[in-house]
Amino acid sequence: MLETIKNTVAHIFQDIAWGQWLSAGFLLILGAFLATMLARSVGRLVESRTTRHHQVMIRRLVFYLVFVLFAIAGLREAGFSLEVVLGAAGILSVAIGFASQTSASNIISGLFLVMERPFEIGNVIEVDATVGEVVAIDLLSVKLRTPDNLYVRIPNETLIKTRVVNRSRFPIRRIDLMVGIAYAEDVETVKDLLLNLAKSNLQCLQEPKPFVLVTGFGPSSVDLQFSFWVAREEFLEGKGSMMIAIKKALDDAGIEIPFPHTSVYAGSHSEPFRIQLVEQEQHAKEAENVDRKP
Repeated sequence: MLETIKNTVAHIFQDIAWGQWLSAGFLLILGAFLATMLARSVGRLVESRTTRHHQVMIRRLVFYLVFVLFAIAGLREAGFSLEVVLGAAGILSVAIGFASQTSASNIISGLFLVMERPFEIGNVIEVDATVGEVVAIDLLSVKLRTPDNLYVRIPNETLIKTRVVNRSRFPIRRIDLMVGIAYAEDVETVKDLLLNLAKSNLQCLQEPKPFVLVTGFGPSSVDLQFSFWVAREEFLEGKGSMMIAIKKALDDAGIEIPFPHTSVYAGSHSEPFRIQLVEQEQHAKEAENVDRKP
């Protein structure tokens, strides 16, 4: 039996056309190499004319187009009939389409994202409660890197159905800071102080102009909104530095930043009433009478 197995294996290897398979493998390797080099060259050529997102898409399109051509040539070299391969690929595509309707929906959604371009690679977006930088836009999903360096994958279909906020689409952003001051403080004085801080801060833009609004009367403070504009790259740094400057300026000016508290007020017609402890006074009088006895 062992001898029969050896003869069968030897017969199979004798029937294999090693030259054809080697040629097919060489074509696949050559195709991958040429496709990579050509994709890089095309990417450099369109670098100054398109966005990063379109550069990635063009590079991938060129790579897969060239590689598929060499793959077809390799299959023909190995002895496969092109008609049979295309027929099998068509049947496989139909089967995969029925089995993966979600993937097809994501692909179609990805095409809409490409046409609409609500964001690009490198933008910071917010999807539901997730905020991160776009690092890749693929056929099925978009990949984000969060500020704490987490990798998040969001399906394209979710991006089409959900509210998406692009935080870095425009070159400048507005920072709104809420400042509460005591009711005894002068609002105009505080307003001038905040606007002077905006003028002296190098990160704060003078156009559009900063402004201060009274937004309401809280339980323990007059609430102000201090708004100013910064470059989008300096958003976090500008917000932090301005908050420190506001605290220091209010402290130096002696302006109170109240903490939440509750006051009970009975009205102007309610005169203060005296509390008298009768029992303690009675004991005090008795003690005084005892001391006076001879």
